Amino acid sequence: MSAVEFHVSLVGRKDLTGEIYRQLRRAIIDGRLPPGGRLPPTRELAAQLGVSRTTVTVAYDRLMGEGFVAGRVGAGTFVSEDLPGAGQRTGATGGILRPRPIWDDLAPRVFEHAAEFDFRPGIPDARLFPFQSWRRLVARELTATAVGAGHYADPAGHAGLREAIAGHIGVSRGVQATAGDIVVTNGTQQAVDLIARVLLAPGDQVAVEDPCYRPTGRLLATLGAKVSGVPVDDQGMIVDAIPTGTRLVYVTPSHQFPLGMSMSLPRRLALLAWAERHQAAIVEDDYDSEFRFGGRPIEPLQTLDRAGRVIYVGSFSKTLLATLRLGFVVVPPSLQPAVRVAKQLTDFHTPLPLQGALARFIQQGLFARHLRKMRAVYRARHERVADALAGQFAAHLKLIPSTVGLHLAATAPGLSSLELEGLLARASAAGVELLPLSLYAVDTPPQPGLIFAYGAIPTSRIGEGLDRLRRSFDD
Repeated sequence: MSAVEFHVSLVGRKDLTGEIYRQLRRAIIDGRLPPGGRLPPTRELAAQLGVSRTTVTVAYDRLMGEGFVAGRVGAGTFVSEDLPGAGQRTGATGGILRPRPIWDDLAPRVFEHAAEFDFRPGIPDARLFPFQSWRRLVARELTATAVGAGHYADPAGHAGLREAIAGHIGVSRGVQATAGDIVVTNGTQQAVDLIARVLLAPGDQVAVEDPCYRPTGRLLATLGAKVSGVPVDDQGMIVDAIPTGTRLVYVTPSHQFPLGMSMSLPRRLALLAWAERHQAAIVEDDYDSEFRFGGRPIEPLQTLDRAGRVIYVGSFSKTLLATLRLGFVVVPPSLQPAVRVAKQLTDFHTPLPLQGALARFIQQGLFARHLRKMRAVYRARHERVADALAGQFAAHLKLIPSTVGLHLAATAPGLSSLELEGLLARASAAGVELLPLSLYAVDTPPQPGLIFAYGAIPTSRIGEGLDRLRRSFDD
């Protein structure tokens, strides 16, 4: 067994033997030296610390006499196995430093457990991801030839990936962009963070849809922005309700999250005109419009924009895997230098091996093939859920029409918030997990309703999951 490595500091200390004893004893009590761990030989530790071997030997003997360590003939000195309370690590002490008040009510939100029937939003079907092809591409990017000198690279991202992204969104979404306009990010959240750092000062007014994707609104608030919710109707964000003085508007026009409608053309044009009059920026989050199952694709705001006020954000979290943390932002020329510097100051650049693998994944046609496959899978799930909401749930829920993305929303006009809370608890006990619309309210009173996402649940399990949910209504 090799010796456990640990740190002993004797800088400015006089009682060297006492310091070695006390620091080793504290390390054992705190658990930094685990039970059964082997201490370095006295000669080795003495050389490391620049002291005599006798100094270390006396410290070891004192620890041995108190039962903290034990010697084994021919093997060395080991931390005792049966010390009461030893091995329990303790964290940093003291509570003097405090975060700003805005952080007091925020906590990381994760799905603590896997659900038997999972209708929670934001998750694509990882079971259908082409792992074999992806593994081959990543392995190629991790060779010595591909890694090269190992230097930090362009903060905007892998040149091949930026070229591939520009080509893909140009064909699939009509977005007008060159590789030079693209900055690769660690998902949508970082893209919004970079934009906010470049454009906003503390106290600036930001408008988000109400309801909206809450992590983005919370992110903007933690950066010091004053975030206001703007109500939406069946045509999208109500432009006339945007607060005076707003510097940035965050919208999901292709597939409003979480309600699901697409912003109408008149409303999109009105928003662009508003931004021009008020000299404001628009962040367009196009998070899952690759999955459209009917109707004509709507033009992105970025395509309609003639003034350079729209910043288009995209992600591979829904089309590939959320855990890859790969996204991008199409930056207007006037902001490109600042956004690239902001990206460099944040984390230099997104991991290059993953970028290189994704570039080849797109260039070799594997991404387009995967999208076609998943579009067919999600279409079937979309139809199954929509039919159920319009049929077996019609007495309790009102479906909000949508033909895009990985979820559907339905209001529950006859249920109170307390009744809906009880319904979700009964559903969870039956193995069905889904989220309420109220979770995404900003300023307006939350409307009762549910989100039915079908990215994470196999098609074959949707029927049984919905049946269990229906019984939860009856109960």
